[in-house]
Amino acid sequence: MAQNAFDYDVVVIGGGPGGYVAAIRASQKGLKTAVVERDALGGICLNWGCIPTKALLKSAEMMQVFKKASEFGFNIKGLSFDLKKIIKRSRAVAETNSKGVMFLFKKNKITHLPGTGRLVDKNTVVVTYGEGKGDHSITGKYIIIATGGRPKVLPGVEFDGKKIITSKEAMLLEELPGKMIIIGAGAIGVEFAYFYNVFGTEVHLIEMMPHILPLEDVEISTQLERSFKKQGIKFYTDTRVEEVTKNSDGVKIKISSKGKRLELNGDVVLIAVGIQGNVENLGLEDLGIVVEKSFIKVNEYYQTNISNVYAIGDVIGAPLLAHVASHEGITAVDHLAGAHVHPVDYSNIPGCIYCQPQVASLGMTEEQARAAGYELKIGKFPFRASGKARAVGEVEGMVKLIFDAKYGKLLGAHILGAEATEMIAELGVAKTLETTYAEILHTVHAHPTLSEAIMEAAGVAFSEAIHI
Repeated sequence: MAQNAFDYDVVVIGGGPGGYVAAIRASQKGLKTAVVERDALGGICLNWGCIPTKALLKSAEMMQVFKKASEFGFNIKGLSFDLKKIIKRSRAVAETNSKGVMFLFKKNKITHLPGTGRLVDKNTVVVTYGEGKGDHSITGKYIIIATGGRPKVLPGVEFDGKKIITSKEAMLLEELPGKMIIIGAGAIGVEFAYFYNVFGTEVHLIEMMPHILPLEDVEISTQLERSFKKQGIKFYTDTRVEEVTKNSDGVKIKISSKGKRLELNGDVVLIAVGIQGNVENLGLEDLGIVVEKSFIKVNEYYQTNISNVYAIGDVIGAPLLAHVASHEGITAVDHLAGAHVHPVDYSNIPGCIYCQPQVASLGMTEEQARAAGYELKIGKFPFRASGKARAVGEVEGMVKLIFDAKYGKLLGAHILGAEATEMIAELGVAKTLETTYAEILHTVHAHPTLSEAIMEAAGVAFSEAIHI
């Protein structure tokens, strides 16, 4: 029920997993809501990120299974794949999810304005509908900026969408590159390294930090490096890119790696060095909204320095995760609606990487916990000791749990292995409830399951494990 002074109670700029969730929450609170989104609803996540990449990675996982089918008693001759069909399926999955958001908008009576939004004052958004379609001004008592982010560029390197590409183009290549160089070994770089390697591309992965997945627990990253090496992925850590140039054959990259200068040549280079916020052309400068290093500054309720203007998701910075953006959107709306607010607990955010073996984690790494001064009890249970893992042929990796030795409190959880991204949720609930090792250990886990490894790891930490 918008007040007479405004067209809407809430105007959201951006229809990604932060924006559309915030809009639905606002509608649930009885607030008249509009979302300004120039592209397909669902944002990068549903259309060009989380969802379609997981569809691609499922195809890679199946290919990996087919390659070892003989271990399970199957003989597959003449195994082949159709990359165009793999990509077509990925796009169809994305389109279905975007249509699902459209349905939710209709269900919740949310107005979708298919254009680009720009703030002209703290309550007015000008919506530009495209060339020849004109502009339209709308007002809102509250504004939520949820414009997301885009890939960072390397200084002096310009994307051309063909030889020098972002993750978006990497999802659409209809011909398999003979050799791909990936700069940046975070989640995006690692997932595409896995995908293209499975289908036969020679992959070279470059990371400036000492390990791939540099935000993860070092032991987990090290084990994934061993796995990638066995899979044939070449990676260079502690490595800086000095120069990227295009030529008639592809791309040439000069790198400095552990005191050595090397030159790599490839058909295509994927730049995956991080995300910057989409803060341009929003009118932020004119309003005096504070932006630092491409990200909007907000308080714990996601208010900017202008109290009725909120910002959520990738546009406010790390952690750059869709599920974080969604919870930030809910928190922001609850706050502006005067409801009881549950602040987002950033110490308990699950991070997931969907290569094989999968990586999932939350809370502190071992290195962070030691640096914070905790005395630790650490439990590690390898999947090779799991009956279910052996039965399904997925024995790589482990569960690693980090506890405060004094009270048995769970500080961090790290999983490398099959279905790690599904298993991590149990540990998120445990950490939310301030569960101790004893409560995890004494929770009966079904046998045989991969999740038994969580119970066993808790036992290992306090010398009570049975199966190792």
